[in-house]
Amino acid sequence: MKLTKLSLRTRIFISMTVLVLLASVLVAAITVYQYKEEAEEYHRERLERKEERIRIAINNALKSTTYEVKEENVMLIFRENNRIYQISEEHTLPINIYSLSGKLLIKSEETFVSDTIDIQLDSIIINRLSKKYEKRYLGVSEKDGEHFLSSYTYIEDDRSKPLAILNLPYLEDDNFFSRELWESLTRLGQVYLLMLLVAIMFAYFLSKYITRSLKTISDTIDQTRLDKRNKRIKIGNVGEEIYSLVNAYNSMIDELEESAAMLAKSEREAAWREMAKQVAHEIKNPLTPMRLTVQSFERKFDPGDPNVNQKVKEYSDTLIQQIDTMSSIASAFSNFAQMPAQKNETLDVVKVVRLALDIFNEGYIIFPSEKEEIIAKFDKTQLIRVVTNLVKNGIQAIHEDQTPKIMVNVFTEKENVVITVADNGIGITEENKNKIFEPKFTTKTSGMGLGLGMVKNIVETYNGSITFTSQEGKGTVFKVKFPRE
Repeated sequence: MKLTKLSLRTRIFISMTVLVLLASVLVAAITVYQYKEEAEEYHRERLERKEERIRIAINNALKSTTYEVKEENVMLIFRENNRIYQISEEHTLPINIYSLSGKLLIKSEETFVSDTIDIQLDSIIINRLSKKYEKRYLGVSEKDGEHFLSSYTYIEDDRSKPLAILNLPYLEDDNFFSRELWESLTRLGQVYLLMLLVAIMFAYFLSKYITRSLKTISDTIDQTRLDKRNKRIKIGNVGEEIYSLVNAYNSMIDELEESAAMLAKSEREAAWREMAKQVAHEIKNPLTPMRLTVQSFERKFDPGDPNVNQKVKEYSDTLIQQIDTMSSIASAFSNFAQMPAQKNETLDVVKVVRLALDIFNEGYIIFPSEKEEIIAKFDKTQLIRVVTNLVKNGIQAIHEDQTPKIMVNVFTEKENVVITVADNGIGITEENKNKIFEPKFTTKTSGMGLGLGMVKNIVETYNGSITFTSQEGKGTVFKVKFPRE
């Protein structure tokens, strides 16, 4: 999971914990490096001190020898009275003496030298010592996992003439420093473990404190809706930034409430005006032929006419037909305005669809169901209304000179119930496809254009959807889908 996708509280907690861990690792690394540097410096200084004292002892030996002090007698001088062994034992350090050409002349410890000292010096060491500005060479070597420092200097006579090369091999014993380092790291580890636990607790409460106000704001914003009254945020002592954010939100809520009230009022007024105009228009349509019929009846009525009864019946039928039209208009508005009650009745969809189709006498309505029973939760009355409206819409879409055919299907698709109503009518034009579910839109000469809008309203109330596919001159298929539970 990416860090940027985590909550602010989690990121603060993780950041502070990681910071303490990194600090612990960094301090431990610096401690190890410092101890290593101190150990190396200690060994170099210790070797220098021993070298200085050994050189004093060698110079004393040169002054007290019975041999002539010259290069050829170096080995005899230091073997006289076992001087080299005495000096080595006194200063607890092996001593090796080489000729100026690099050949081993004498050594104080046979076993040590045979393991660590070459019989012939490297030419690099001899060349470095022969330079005027370098009178000492310090080498580093490793043998069997142990580190050695080796000091190389000239043994000189009283006139500073080189007689031989003095080599002092020094074993770096880091056991003491290693113990101290381990003890220091152990103490640091304990301290930083305690600090880590404290930091984790501190990070937890600090992140909780920092994000508490933001969480309150976030929860309140999540509950903000345009269709209900929203609460203002009330927070106590917070930082300036959070306070500004809360003030901005509260101001927005106040403006939103005012705008929502004005919008709702405007929409209600516009809806009522539009509805009044539509009702007046639709009612006016049948009133005109009714008035003409009455006026014609009044003008032409003749009690002595032998066909008077037939004419009265024709006038009555015309009036009844227009009255039925007005009644259907009133029913259409009433049905559209009434929001469907969300009754989650458990019903057999196949049975209810078959019941809805029983009111139609047309023989070209075909209903082959793939299953004998499909159980779902829906309102029975509203489901019948959906089916009858879609079938009526299909019947009205079929042209008179066509062989009509309407196919109704009910089946399941994963966790959904699907109802399709297919007709072979005139189809829907491209320009009308976006308007098909709009209230009052119709391509028929009669009707209110409220049927499909009402169907869409019902289906969406039950978390469903209605779609269609259509080809001009070939027909249309409406598909209703809603969850079974």
